[in-house]
Amino acid sequence: MSRRVVVTGMGAITPIGLSVEEFWESVKAGKTGFAPITKFDASEYKCHIAAEVNGFDGKNYMDFKAAKRMELFCQYAVAATKEALEDAGLDMEKEDPFRVGVSVGSGIGSLQAMEREHQKLLEKGPSRVNPLLVPMMICNMAAGNVSIQYGLKGKSINVVTACATGTNSIGEAFRAIQYGEADVMVAGGTESSVTPIGIAGFTALTALSSSDDPARCSIPFDKERSGFVMGEGSAVVILEELEHAKARGAKIYAEVAGYGCTSDAYHITSPAEDGSGAAKAMEYAIMDAGIAKEEITYINAHGTSTHHNDLFETRAIKLLFGEHANNIKINSTKSMVGHLLGAAGALEFVTCVKELEDGFIHKTVGYQVPDEECDLDYCKESVEGEFTYALSNSLGFGGHNASIIVKKYTE
Repeated sequence: MSRRVVVTGMGAITPIGLSVEEFWESVKAGKTGFAPITKFDASEYKCHIAAEVNGFDGKNYMDFKAAKRMELFCQYAVAATKEALEDAGLDMEKEDPFRVGVSVGSGIGSLQAMEREHQKLLEKGPSRVNPLLVPMMICNMAAGNVSIQYGLKGKSINVVTACATGTNSIGEAFRAIQYGEADVMVAGGTESSVTPIGIAGFTALTALSSSDDPARCSIPFDKERSGFVMGEGSAVVILEELEHAKARGAKIYAEVAGYGCTSDAYHITSPAEDGSGAAKAMEYAIMDAGIAKEEITYINAHGTSTHHNDLFETRAIKLLFGEHANNIKINSTKSMVGHLLGAAGALEFVTCVKELEDGFIHKTVGYQVPDEECDLDYCKESVEGEFTYALSNSLGFGGHNASIIVKKYTE
């Protein structure tokens, strides 16, 4: 018998707010986080805009010494976890630490550490490379640092599936609780890749938008879309077995209802052109939730603003839902925060929970010019009204497809 899993806490560090509340107020206001890159001189690059996190200082969330030994992607994760744990009111003194696990993923880890130490290697030789380079660079250190900072001794994993990382991390945490491996899981994603090699690499792949207009750079499903905008930050949620949450009187935000994954087995960067992989991931999540396809009336799309992704994701929705696809509200949170890579799915999960709670589906900001091939309802305006299920999609390089369903909680 699988156990029910609920969301009892949330935390976020984003380009449009350094807390869930601040982020959510910005989302409701349709605020975007796009601006010229400040983390390095990008004047010679084709891409000049990113969605950076502003005003963040790791020392506000952990002691100075701990912050100094942590790269930015880890600091973001520890900070988001602090907010999530406080929000959940989880007192580790009263918990069995071996029943509280961590599933916080990062797609890339620290490019900053790699760039910095590689420069040292070239200029000063191998003996000058920082002895902490490896533990600062590798992407499992977000999960490791979260576990160490908060004394969480249960199952600790780092899922790396590129842009599907955040959704897979929460989905795998959901499974761990469902099948009794843990009672509580700290789950989410984190990323900080606004660096010279990060921007240069994605630009060379022609994945990034070359637009210098903050209002027209990340425009998912719009005919004039030209690529995604690099975002950064972290989102972390506390997932808990229902009876465990009830026993300690926790506030329950929502229930995790279903999770599905597939692989396109097609191409390293392009999704399958007919959308079959993503369609099957959504279908598996719906089957896992034990509901009918027609009960899905809202999808938080992967919606990156690249030509291929938005077209093939639209095809996937039509392939699975048929005529019902026309009745589904679809939006993309990336229209405000850009693409947080390994943290994207986690922040979009938080968005889904807040939308369910408030009965509010945010608009796809900047969406203006309809594309003949993308002809579904992409929420040109925000929509208010009650709904029961939110389906969130994440599609990663390598052909990884992950879908997760959040449900309004009822006894």
